[in-house]
Amino acid sequence: MTNEIHLVIITGMSGAGKTVAMQSFEDLGYFCIDNMPPSLLPKFWDLVRESGKLSKIALVMDLRSRAFYDEIVRMLNDVAVHGMMNAQVLFLDASDEELVSRYKETRRAHPLARNGRVMEGIQRERTLLAPIRQAAQLVIDTTKLSPRKLREEIFHNYETEEVHVFHIDLMSFGFKYGLPIDADIVMDVRFLPNPYYLPELRELTGKDQSVYDYVMSQPQTEEFYERFIGLLKTIVPGYKKEGKSNLTIAIGCTGGQHRSVAIVRRIARALGDMYPVNVTHRDIEKRKESANRS
Repeated sequence: MTNEIHLVIITGMSGAGKTVAMQSFEDLGYFCIDNMPPSLLPKFWDLVRESGKLSKIALVMDLRSRAFYDEIVRMLNDVAVHGMMNAQVLFLDASDEELVSRYKETRRAHPLARNGRVMEGIQRERTLLAPIRQAAQLVIDTTKLSPRKLREEIFHNYETEEVHVFHIDLMSFGFKYGLPIDADIVMDVRFLPNPYYLPELRELTGKDQSVYDYVMSQPQTEEFYERFIGLLKTIVPGYKKEGKSNLTIAIGCTGGQHRSVAIVRRIARALGDMYPVNVTHRDIEKRKESANRS
């Protein structure tokens, strides 16, 4: 294995945002493990080196790992000597007042104060974690950070040029086969003239140039496209800003074979200049499959 492996240990105060942080690293393409016992770290690292398939790893370690406090720094030092690894500790913190407020909102007991006051558990945890916080390469104070702002902070510090966190999934589909349940935006293009009623186009799909040209030659198609692409260019940046990792846009016609496929092709070209775009034609072969079964 020749590529350097990036290992991030996510830790910090209970209630400071480790779950949001792990989800953010998943969106950045990291292989994430929650609650990894520190004593298993060297063995896990050996498996990673042998497989050669993982280049970015994030491990969440917290109070559930009881050996955490005494072992994590030593374990990181032991792992680092293997070479070809960039190991970092990300420590999440928050003010005592904010942590108390978060615990009261969730009605959870602090892991170090099961039968006592939340504040007692927080103070005990701060003392235990002080050496880890001091050794961390990055400390993020989440006191005034919303989950979205925390995601942005993590993206800012750990996103690489090779990673495109936000992307668009464009899907054509046929209403006769049901709505896609994972779509964020659904547009119905059944109002456009249907190539199905032209014998020479019936057995073709929107992937064929003759069908595409027919759909795009209709005056209502051009008016619809200009308005819809303008809308998408206006609203998509808002979805990205709100922290979504992907946006699924579904375009539907009757059978998902002609009009929706052609429209998706054109939208994909327009949005592909601005965002990573994945294209799926969910039902393009459904009619042929039904005919073959008959």
